[in-house]
Amino acid sequence: MTAIPGLHHVTAICDSAQANHDFFTGPLSQQLVKKTVNFDDPQTYHLYYGNALAEPGTIMTYFPFLGAGPGRVGPGMASAVAYAAAPGSLEGTMERLAEDGTDFDGPFERFGARAITVRDPDGLAVDIIENAHAKEPIDAFHSVTLRLQKTEATARLLTDIFGYSASGEDGDSGRLRFSAKGAGGGGIVDLEEAGPRENQRQGAGTIHHVAFRARSNDEQEHWRETLLTAGFQVTPVIDRQYFNAIYFREPGGVLFEIATDPPGFAVDEAADALGKSLKLPPRYEAMRAEIEASLPRLRTP
Repeated sequence: MTAIPGLHHVTAICDSAQANHDFFTGPLSQQLVKKTVNFDDPQTYHLYYGNALAEPGTIMTYFPFLGAGPGRVGPGMASAVAYAAAPGSLEGTMERLAEDGTDFDGPFERFGARAITVRDPDGLAVDIIENAHAKEPIDAFHSVTLRLQKTEATARLLTDIFGYSASGEDGDSGRLRFSAKGAGGGGIVDLEEAGPRENQRQGAGTIHHVAFRARSNDEQEHWRETLLTAGFQVTPVIDRQYFNAIYFREPGGVLFEIATDPPGFAVDEAADALGKSLKLPPRYEAMRAEIEASLPRLRTP
């Protein structure tokens, strides 16, 4: 059976587009690789950050809803995203963050690897974890953490359908780890159990959905049919211009997406000009002047 190779992207909610941009392109050293709009709400930006090649497994995206109230992480949500860091690079990253005045927690160990946690301007936890496969101080994704009321059914989805392997339990926290085959970016999913009285609220500083990779349209169709057969309610394929997407809720309530690698983020602008101009889906081009006037000003280099 084809196995999911790892994460494609992670999408979160923020308040200020400018503060979010400055955090990801500054302390986190990411590149703005696409500046577009929420396809369902074109008066709102959709910002994509990643490496210089905008490769799947590096893409963090945000919906900046100006004035959004703060969210609260709880059961049925992804609680954190993590980037991989080259072995031995964490000291330099901590020094640079301290010099920039960016707060962080740690260092601490998780599954035997050194890590720190920074938070985006709205409070979302972003971990940086040393990993043998990483080449840069902040490289591709390392993992995503799901906070669940119960972990068993989600674990079965990961192992029995997605083809992940159970790869350990953290004795101190009870966190369970599942790993995709191979060493691609974002090949790890951690599960943690929520407390009995926790509740959640979607808002600024929370993750909206987690997207996994399909390397082709055919592979995505395989996953759609497999999930439908397993009893999941899955959307039809939706054209997101830079990838095709299907969505479903995993057993713990987290919104999952499976997104295709093609056509990629260079489909409507040159690879060396990614993120430089506002890109709109064709159906909104006639409204460009109105949309541009409604969006807050975003200062980018």
